Amino acid sequence: MAVLKDKDTLLDSGLGILSTFMIFIMWLGSFVILSYVNVAKLPVILVLMAVFGRTFLHTGLFIVAHDAAHGAILPYRKINHLIGALAITFYALLSYKKFVENHWKHHIYVASPDDPDFHNGKHKNPIAWYVRFMLGYLDWKQNLALTVLMTIIFHSLRLGLHIPGMNLVLFWALPSLLSSIQLFYFGTFLPHRQPKEGYTNIHCAKSSYFPCVWSFFTCYHFGYHWEHHEYPHIPWFKLPSARKLPQQV
Repeated sequence: MAVLKDKDTLLDSGLGILSTFMIFIMWLGSFVILSYVNVAKLPVILVLMAVFGRTFLHTGLFIVAHDAAHGAILPYRKINHLIGALAITFYALLSYKKFVENHWKHHIYVASPDDPDFHNGKHKNPIAWYVRFMLGYLDWKQNLALTVLMTIIFHSLRLGLHIPGMNLVLFWALPSLLSSIQLFYFGTFLPHRQPKEGYTNIHCAKSSYFPCVWSFFTCYHFGYHWEHHEYPHIPWFKLPSARKLPQQV
C-alpha cells in the first residue's frame, strides 16, 4: 500500500506540474499572439472566443496559486510556493502571502464573519457579495497601488511594445475582470450561498456536480466544492474523483 501511495503521489505531482506548465505557456502564448492581431478585421465571434479563452486561462493562473496554497502542486514546499507566488502575481499582482492567509481563513472560518470570502451577513445578493469578496483581498490603499501599477503596465505595453490599447483591453484587462466574476460565481457564490433549509454540513458548502467537461470549463472543477473543503490537499484535476457516497451530510 505504501508503494501504491508513493506512485499516486508521484503521478499527482507529475500531472500537477504538467498542468501548471501548460496553463502558464498557453496564457503567455495566447497573450503574445493576440496582442498584435487586427481586431477590426476579426469576426465578432472569434473576438468573443478569444476573450473567453483568455478568461479561462487567466482563471487557471488563480487555480495554480490556489493549489500551491494547499501544497497540492509539488511536495517540495519552497518550489510549490514559488510557483504559487508567480501565478498570483501574473493573475492580478496580488501578495501571495496575504492570499494564502485569507484563503486558509476561508477554510477555517467558512461562512462566518471572519471568512473573507463570505458576505457581510446583511447584503447577501451576488453583487454586494462580489464587492466584499474583492475587497477581502485588497484594502483601499492596495487597490489604489494596484490601479496605479496596472496603469503603468498598460501604458508601458502600449507605448513600449506598441500593443494596441484595444487589444490590451480585450485580451488582458477584460479577461482579468471576467475571471474574478467566474471565480466568485462558481467558486464562492454557488457553493456557499445558504440553502433555504440552512447549511447541512460543517463546510457550509455544496457541490454543483456539473458533467465533467462542463465542470472543467466552468471553473476547473471548483463546482466540486464540498469535496475541496473535505479534501483540501487534492489537486483540482482530481476533485471529480473525490466525490463520495453517500453525498454530503
